[in-house]
Amino acid sequence: MLTERLELRAFVPEEAEELLALRLSNQAFLEPLEPIRSESYLTLAGQRTEIIQSQQGRERDQAYIYAVRLRENGQLLGRAALTGIARGPFQNANLGYFLDEAHNGRGYMTEAVKGILELAFAKHGLHRVQAGVMPRNAPSLRVLEKAGFRREGLAERYLKINGKWEDHVLLGITVEEWETAQGR
Repeated sequence: MLTERLELRAFVPEEAEELLALRLSNQAFLEPLEPIRSESYLTLAGQRTEIIQSQQGRERDQAYIYAVRLRENGQLLGRAALTGIARGPFQNANLGYFLDEAHNGRGYMTEAVKGILELAFAKHGLHRVQAGVMPRNAPSLRVLEKAGFRREGLAERYLKINGKWEDHVLLGITVEEWETAQGR
């Protein structure tokens, strides 16, 4: 999918080295925002495994993980993912993402999230997308709110992030809300 400035597409195993380089260059920036991962995660084999597992999730309609790239030069800026997809009466997914620290504050992730919502609702047929954000992560809260998410509440000690149980603001958007915002 193409947005004004970005390309969103599935990762392929050949991109593992590029993804690893992005992860390593942002390790200190992302560490306070993510779970503690195994030592093998930040290796070429670990990133290749992540990509292969994302392909398997796509094939099973359980997860859709997208590379976020600049259209102008193909530079990898980050990743956005719809995971934990539930079908049946729920039709829901969880949204997660990260962006290269050097590209923060330029609206790239807001643009990417808007594109991901179009994929979630128009392509994947979901009814709802939800996200959880630590209250202190104001930039991420702004990204989601600019993309049309509404705050639904606070989940206390929701996820273990960097070794500590952290509260998360829960946000969500439904296809009806998204369609209204799109003027459909």
